[in-house]
Amino acid sequence: MYAIIENGGKQYKVSEGDVVKVEKLPAEVGAEVSFNVVMVSDDTGVKVGKEVESAKVTAKVEAQDKYKKIIVFKYKPKKNERKKQGHRQPFTAVKIEKISL
Repeated sequence: MYAIIENGGKQYKVSEGDVVKVEKLPAEVGAEVSFNVVMVSDDTGVKVGKEVESAKVTAKVEAQDKYKKIIVFKYKPKKNERKKQGHRQPFTAVKIEKISL
């Protein structure tokens, strides 16, 4: 059984027991969170739309962290204009506890 959840303008395919890195959530480590369910697939088939309005995916927050640093380098040729900048995107690691219909 798996579900497609939505968070931060992105969709993630999750199963029970998965650890997923999603966009940063305002929750403490160890807190329970739930997600909007877009689709659920189980033994009986695929459910979407009104069939999944009552579906619920609950997860436990494992960590609040940042991804590896990426370098953003902008320059204009022949103008001696350079700008080097680093960025670390924050994320929340969640462990999927239960998918219920």
